[in-house]
Amino acid sequence: MLNEKLSRIKLLLTDCDGVLTDGGVYYGETGEEFKKFDIRDGMGVERLRNFAGVTTGIITGELSPSLIKRAEKLKIAELHLGVKDKPAAFKEILARLELQPEEIAYIGDDTNDLEVMKLAGVTACPADAISFIKEVAGIICEAKGGQGCFREFAEMIIASHQTSAKAASSANSVIELNTGKKIGKGEPCYIIAEIGINHNGSLEIAKQLIDEAVAAKASAVKFQKRTPEICVPKDQWDIMRDTPWGRITYIDYKRKTEFGIAEYATIDQYCKKQGIDWFVSTWDVEAVDFMERFDTPLYKLASASLTDFPLINRILLTGKPLMLSTGMSTYKEIEDAVNLVRAFDENYPLLVAHSTSAYPCKPEELNLKMIQTLGDKYPGLPIGYSGHETGLATTVAAVSLGATFVERHFTLDRAMWGSDHAASVEPQGFQRLVRDIHDVETATGDGVKKVYESELGPMKRLRVNIGEEYRDKSLA
Repeated sequence: MLNEKLSRIKLLLTDCDGVLTDGGVYYGETGEEFKKFDIRDGMGVERLRNFAGVTTGIITGELSPSLIKRAEKLKIAELHLGVKDKPAAFKEILARLELQPEEIAYIGDDTNDLEVMKLAGVTACPADAISFIKEVAGIICEAKGGQGCFREFAEMIIASHQTSAKAASSANSVIELNTGKKIGKGEPCYIIAEIGINHNGSLEIAKQLIDEAVAAKASAVKFQKRTPEICVPKDQWDIMRDTPWGRITYIDYKRKTEFGIAEYATIDQYCKKQGIDWFVSTWDVEAVDFMERFDTPLYKLASASLTDFPLINRILLTGKPLMLSTGMSTYKEIEDAVNLVRAFDENYPLLVAHSTSAYPCKPEELNLKMIQTLGDKYPGLPIGYSGHETGLATTVAAVSLGATFVERHFTLDRAMWGSDHAASVEPQGFQRLVRDIHDVETATGDGVKKVYESELGPMKRLRVNIGEEYRDKSLA
């Protein structure tokens, strides 16, 4: 697991030209060659040392005086210049510092880094590294060489050390909702029927969807709450659109599909009567203010809102559990959102859902292994899955990969008018989904090998030598 590997790192070695610099050649007034460094990389060296106890070393064929000065400023003791045989230098460092290969990380970008990258425990390269280096690198940074790629990799290592230190006290955390239901490892998967705007502005359709979700034994239904005047860009207000209400402006269409206080008060009472949780994705600060009239168990932050920090901050003020969805987002954007929550309260009840924001989503873009990646990165948080694919098997697979909650769009009929129906699950399908998820949970077991009573009969009939512990048992 990547997070575990990163948490073992004690020394980060790097090439210089093309990693710490932009690879360009510059000359001073006297013709002296010097290098252009990025200040973020220098901060990465210091942060590694201060927040993870990880030191930095440079192995390079370069002999630039500016590199020596840079290393002195950053207090980099492991400085190896003019190196012709990088694997030999790596092995010398390994022996001298009494380190294991898995305790050293390496970041390189070009041909002469290939062999040494095969020796390190974790490897990375800049976004503009040569193609076959990208093929062997464990991590491909989003930043280019000389534009912060070293800092990017350093922050991954720092995060792994910090989460590793907290893992003993925070692993397997479970969030208990105000309805008494729990979400987290060891608990039944929390299954959310995402009604969203599939009610098409009709309270009666919303009630039918709630009834069907209850019949399917879903854990919760979820809606979406927007303030149209805030969420719809003004240049789109007057665009005409064909709708069930006739040809109207886009802003009027969004108003038609938005429930108000009367509808949500009815939904609140209806869900309580039916014994099912309900909550919403809020898309703006005013929507949170509106929803605080109701005692819903949590808030969902849509993928589109992951970078909306004012909205996140407003939700945090409610103190209710927050479920982040990570579609259309980079690692850094996910980290920034999680760090914002943790800065507000280190122990804030936070859940993270892997997602890909395509409707419907192709199987090759689902990337379900991200569930495990997020679990490794945030071992103390419940990790889930918000799916927009067609079919059910991949959502069930998400649970087998560790999702503690799942969300799928829900509709009465996929052929209904509206933008989300086509990527939704119909009632009969949702019943199968809930059944299959719980079957997988039951079948997963505890990982401890045992002989079941149901196997004793076949043991007597088929096995030549029966273990002593079973000889006296009734095998009839």
